[in-house]
Amino acid sequence: MRISIGLLMAMLAFVAHAESPGPVALKAQLQDYYFDAARRGDLNMLDAFIDAGYSLNTQDDKGYTALILATYHGQAPFVDRLLGAGADACVQDKRGNTALMGAIFKGELKIAQRLLATGCNPDQRNGAGQTAAMYAGLFKRVELLDALKARGADLNAEDPVGNSASRLASGEIRTPASR
Repeated sequence: MRISIGLLMAMLAFVAHAESPGPVALKAQLQDYYFDAARRGDLNMLDAFIDAGYSLNTQDDKGYTALILATYHGQAPFVDRLLGAGADACVQDKRGNTALMGAIFKGELKIAQRLLATGCNPDQRNGAGQTAAMYAGLFKRVELLDALKARGADLNAEDPVGNSASRLASGEIRTPASR
């Protein structure tokens, strides 16, 4: 036991004398706090980032923004606060997916309705050529299909394999031909 305590004390002394983190490490740590706050819906932490002028559209290594993460984790108040503070709902992750696509996928219908009220193109496509309406059709989110159509979404637009929101909503799913 005394050896464990001694080792712990030695490690604490080493850490106390270590150099402070450099700017790159500090930036990474701030991003971690920001994205963790989005996942947890920590509004106090978000307010601190907003007050500090932190870039709300910062992306992680997968291209996720705090808005995408908060949406995916069902953090509606966090989503509202981000949008109210100027976060861009149209930002796409590295696969081209948006917060709206994530909300539809996860079944976060209230968040999806809120995201529909932003100025994003309703026919914005991800890297696979899919639109939010295609997600709504695939997951049978009929009320969102109607809302997307009202915002001008083309329910007959097709992805590269011929899927459209209308076809997907009726249960017709096309897949790539096998090679």
